[in-house]
Amino acid sequence: MSTPRPDAPPHTLARVAGIGYLIIILTGIFAEFFVRSGLIVPGDAATTAANILASEFLFRTGIAAEFIMLAADIVVALALYALFRPVSRRLALLAAFFRLAHAAIVGANLLYAYVPLLLLSGAGYLAAFDTAQLHALTLFFLDAHSFGYVIGLVFFAFHCLVLGYLVYRSGFLPRVLGLLLGIAAAGYLVDGFGRTLLSSYSDHESLFALAVFVPAFIGELSFCLWLLVRGVRVRRAA
Repeated sequence: MSTPRPDAPPHTLARVAGIGYLIIILTGIFAEFFVRSGLIVPGDAATTAANILASEFLFRTGIAAEFIMLAADIVVALALYALFRPVSRRLALLAAFFRLAHAAIVGANLLYAYVPLLLLSGAGYLAAFDTAQLHALTLFFLDAHSFGYVIGLVFFAFHCLVLGYLVYRSGFLPRVLGLLLGIAAAGYLVDGFGRTLLSSYSDHESLFALAVFVPAFIGELSFCLWLLVRGVRVRRAA
């Protein structure tokens, strides 16, 4: 996937953004639901450590998938900025900045995913810790990684809000896509602030997860597929 030129035709920008978005969705789902959800057992440090040691390559593959996801995020940020610049240059730039802030936070947050590999590596300097302590620290850093991801998604939510408004105003994409992106943004914000402000968040975590996943999956996948399959109305976009 090549980096789009800001003066590329609208159809090209739409296709590049659509392909990038599809890569983000696929790699994100793989890393979260096929890797981490299968290896991490909440509250059970010993089993989590054993799962990672037994499937270390799979765990590393999840980190590598996030590398690809973040690279695609940067390409999508540029493509969407170029596509929506005629609608509002300032808002298109704001949306790009929010998306890049999200990518930067998620990228830095990957350090917490690396630390468990160090803790479970068996290196000599780790002899100062007993096995239970190493396992507890492993789960601690994985929990920290999940919280860091939520911080990134708060900035991504603001990106979706601005992007949804741009889509709604554009005239070359269906307004319903803008509304769906706005609803997805609300879900991300509710979850991010709920996790931050509510000490009883864990009691309602499944409800919050549903409030995030369903709107985000519908809104972002619909936007992605429309860009890929239908593109934009070139005359209106021009």
